[in-house]
Amino acid sequence: MVTMRSNVVDDFHGTEVADPYRWLEDPDSKETIEWGKEQGEKCEAYFHDTTTREEDKTRLTELWDFPKLFVPKRVKGKLFYQKNDGLQNQAILYKNDGEKESILIDPNKLSEDGTVAMTNYSFSGDGRYLAYATSKNGSDWQELFVREIESGKDLEDHIQWVKFSSLSWAPDHSGFYYSRFPEPGTVSEEESGNYSKIYFHQLGTPQSKDTLIYEDPENKELMFTSFVSHDDQYIYLEVNHGTAAQNRFYLKKIGSNDQFNRLLDKQDAEYTYIHNEGSVFYFKTDLNAPRGRIIVIDIENPTRDNWKEIVSEQEDVIYAVKFINGQFVVAFLSNAYNQLRLYNEDGSYDKQIDIPSIGSLTDWSGKHDQTEMFFGITSFLSPTVVYRYDFSKAELEVYAESELKVDTSQYETKQVFYSSKDGTKVPMFITMKKDLPINGENPVILYGYGGFNVSMTPGFNPAILRWLEKGGIYAVANLRGGSEYGEEWHKAGMLDKKQNVFDDFISAGEYLIEENYTSKNKLSIMGGSNGGLLVAACMVQRPDLFGAVICRVPVIDMLRYHKFTIGRFWISEYGSAENPEQFPFLYKYSPLHNIKEGQKYPPVLIATADSDDRVVPAHSKKFAATLLEKADPESTIVMRLEAKAGHGLGKPTSKVIDEWVDFYAFLDKELA
Repeated sequence: MVTMRSNVVDDFHGTEVADPYRWLEDPDSKETIEWGKEQGEKCEAYFHDTTTREEDKTRLTELWDFPKLFVPKRVKGKLFYQKNDGLQNQAILYKNDGEKESILIDPNKLSEDGTVAMTNYSFSGDGRYLAYATSKNGSDWQELFVREIESGKDLEDHIQWVKFSSLSWAPDHSGFYYSRFPEPGTVSEEESGNYSKIYFHQLGTPQSKDTLIYEDPENKELMFTSFVSHDDQYIYLEVNHGTAAQNRFYLKKIGSNDQFNRLLDKQDAEYTYIHNEGSVFYFKTDLNAPRGRIIVIDIENPTRDNWKEIVSEQEDVIYAVKFINGQFVVAFLSNAYNQLRLYNEDGSYDKQIDIPSIGSLTDWSGKHDQTEMFFGITSFLSPTVVYRYDFSKAELEVYAESELKVDTSQYETKQVFYSSKDGTKVPMFITMKKDLPINGENPVILYGYGGFNVSMTPGFNPAILRWLEKGGIYAVANLRGGSEYGEEWHKAGMLDKKQNVFDDFISAGEYLIEENYTSKNKLSIMGGSNGGLLVAACMVQRPDLFGAVICRVPVIDMLRYHKFTIGRFWISEYGSAENPEQFPFLYKYSPLHNIKEGQKYPPVLIATADSDDRVVPAHSKKFAATLLEKADPESTIVMRLEAKAGHGLGKPTSKVIDEWVDFYAFLDKELA
């Protein structure tokens, strides 16, 4: 069956661009539904004759069956933490009063198939209530509920139309601040991600009675996230324009009728609140310091001439900062892994907390008036180990760790540095069996992301253990566009410099071949979301270099991405085709628009989900349709369209395992 083509042509600043599969953007049309069914049948037929799925599913299920631990928080003497015993679809939230552990919320009971996830939660300061958010089928849209901790029962409170919101309790514990978007039907679908507002919800009242705290309809694209300062005196707003790293910062005294003080309103840098002592506020910022520094602003005397720097920019990137036990705990990013160092309130250096392994910080907790800190560290070969640091004794101890059912000491991770096309040195982690022969015959998964200030630091995925067992190598490249080396590294991979990211990734593949880890026929690439754009662009630019491509929930149509759901948030990162200066570079690399007629492309598995409301599945559908039309008929194009799944948020364990079973069946078949 030949896919229907339409005669849609757009004029971009004098350049005519055909869009024959525009009709696939309508997910509810009869034609789109039929096309999706046809691709589903083709996908099923493709996997029908694969021979490794049953064995992989059994082994992946075994590898996944270990306790997944999360960092605890102490509230009023009790510890609260999430934990997944092994194969549960969703992690459970527990309460521990020192004598016994009890379940506070079990999201697995919110749906039969595990597709309702708890995505956020926040405790009232008195420890009586828990506000929590749930998401269905991986959607970014969330609903808020309130549970009484002592009884374990939900109150009648129910809040809708929430997305990307914090949950910040008022100092008197009577309710909480949250952000929301317009109720569906009150604005057009294109405007559904605009007009962010901050509300206060009073416990025991309907959402219709919530108090509007802040809005700015004149600047409808700004997003507001609310927090309460550590001294309970101020409500402050982090103000963002899309996903731009630069933000604004507004604040006011809680309970006052004053307007918000737009303390930092130029959007000229990143400003992250750390702590305050009265009117003296401490921020992490990259203003005039792309690798970060800590500054002090007295809001009673806020002119820039009066700002003070207390921790200066260093060679390592200041990744995050907390104020605990009267000290700044600074998480640094050193060559793409984390280190923790302590600084006194005046900014003087105290000591480094010696973490036993090289890895990534998963989460951390502790307050300014607490003498302990909990934090988690993970690596490619170790799930999260939870540590407790006692400030009064300067002692670090393992608080909780998982026992794996596999000996990971037979594997190793090493970090290498390779040269990109322009000579830039780029780091890459390579994980493999210690005794694996370097003979150019090893199957490789090369993973990357390269964008939005996101660092690809070491992280554990039980699925990768299966790949290592099968004799594979797993490589993660730390491409420009991330924050591994600060904001300059990020800027070197965005807007008109996005090609640097693709060059970095292509060079990583070439390095793995040149150093005899693998060969072109054995080299696969994988990425999701912005990483899906990455692998699609590299596949189109260098179809000769790769043996297989796994392209997950990708951004593909760079001329129209900003027209769907929250796509406009990414304009600061990608640019917009509506801008005549930005159209040329977007058109030049947009995967959808650079597929060549008759080109033999490496086998590609395009994986998306029907309810992905972040990167709509139309990207994947149009990509697949165009490849099926233009590519050499011998090219293998497989479209995996998953039901009741979104962009990945809260995806149940069962679906994650099934997805990796298909990934490995695909790689086993195509890299053989």
